[in-house]
Amino acid sequence: MSTPYSPTKISICLLAVPETATGVLHGLYEVFSFVGDGWEMLTGWAPGPRRFQPRIVATSREPFRNLAGIPIAPELSLAEANRADIVIVADLAIGRDEETRGRWPEASDWLRRQHELGALVCSVCTGSLLLAEAGLLDGEQATCHWAAANQIRNRYPTVRLKPERVLVTSGVEHRLVTSGGNASWTDLALYLVARFCGEDEARRTAKLFLFGDRSNGQAPFAARVRPPQHDDAAVTAAQLWIAQNYASANPVAGMTAAAGLTTRTFKRRFEAATGYAPLDYVQSLRIEEAKQMLESSDTPIDDISAESGYSEPAAFRRLFKRSTGISPLQYRQRFRQVLPPPG
Repeated sequence: MSTPYSPTKISICLLAVPETATGVLHGLYEVFSFVGDGWEMLTGWAPGPRRFQPRIVATSREPFRNLAGIPIAPELSLAEANRADIVIVADLAIGRDEETRGRWPEASDWLRRQHELGALVCSVCTGSLLLAEAGLLDGEQATCHWAAANQIRNRYPTVRLKPERVLVTSGVEHRLVTSGGNASWTDLALYLVARFCGEDEARRTAKLFLFGDRSNGQAPFAARVRPPQHDDAAVTAAQLWIAQNYASANPVAGMTAAAGLTTRTFKRRFEAATGYAPLDYVQSLRIEEAKQMLESSDTPIDDISAESGYSEPAAFRRLFKRSTGISPLQYRQRFRQVLPPPG
């Protein structure tokens, strides 16, 4: 029996043609380059699961300029890109009266071959035109930029178009994914991260890049940065104790006892080692634990308050909003589901 294809790194080929707009192309490249490692780089916490390996692919490796004159530097030719896990066609600068039928023969052949080999093939915005031209959307549901809907209906009438949707999955094993207007590339990116690395990693990616509603500023996206490393054994003992007892009724006293120091000495050494006053450290730990529960469960908020160490739900809500800029309910609504459900 053959072993299932399950690479350590997920290879992503970002297909570039002369009509490719570079904003989405390079945005996708940057996001997928940071998935996993980026969390550790910016917060100090352990990296997330699995990594992506994005590469720009074109007819040849020769650098070229798109129709707007912006340079694109391919890393692989179509002939060299033999087997991708994911293929993405970014948005294309296509006018409403421009003919697309017969326009990209080499790229269309390559897309069909990649799909036959098992790749997940995706598009952003008007990139759906290239998937339709390759015949991959025949008889399948798909979405696109609303302004390109008539182009697809008129030129590729067998596509079951759903232009009202932001994200549509279709085909065998849902190996075709189309997304709507230009800005929907972020929804596609989060969907792929969740699909290949899990929802927790998708949430981390959303927080790193501030994907989603930013009307309340950056505070809702901020995560607790890992305290600096130190060699104070007494403070380490206190940190280990509070990690298991953060809901304790008298946490600073418990930490002081675990450290085996006097109250004054403990507070001085703890702040010197971690950069936090002991109570601030406890509060940040509790809020982070509450955020994890809000993201990953349907536990009532009052219960989360108690489990986090706050016997008064009103006090918990005030402290949570002071820390994140939004209420626990708003936080749950924002991060419990970080992307629209595909259809």
